[in-house]
Amino acid sequence: MNGNFLIPANSKRSRLIFGLFNPFDLILFACGISVSLILMMVLPIEQFKIAMIAIAPGGICGLLVFPLPNYHNVLTGIMSIFRFFTNRRTFIWKGWCVRDEYK
Repeated sequence: MNGNFLIPANSKRSRLIFGLFNPFDLILFACGISVSLILMMVLPIEQFKIAMIAIAPGGICGLLVFPLPNYHNVLTGIMSIFRFFTNRRTFIWKGWCVRDEYK
């Protein structure tokens, strides 16, 4: 090995439930599905629009926990995009010549 260590590619997936989900992801999905089931029992779903309204919470939560490449899932991708556009994007120079500047 010569002192080199190779991290296995699946080391992070072993900490996830079913290799895909965090506990928060499953809680979010379960809440969305349960709200959809309650709405399907309460609302008259004979009409197409009302049926779509009843199914929407489960569908939206399902899309949020859907896995994405380069991100964990859609929710973390949206949070990263939101943080990029809302945080400070003015970068303060602290490079190799910061002490060489004149005051």
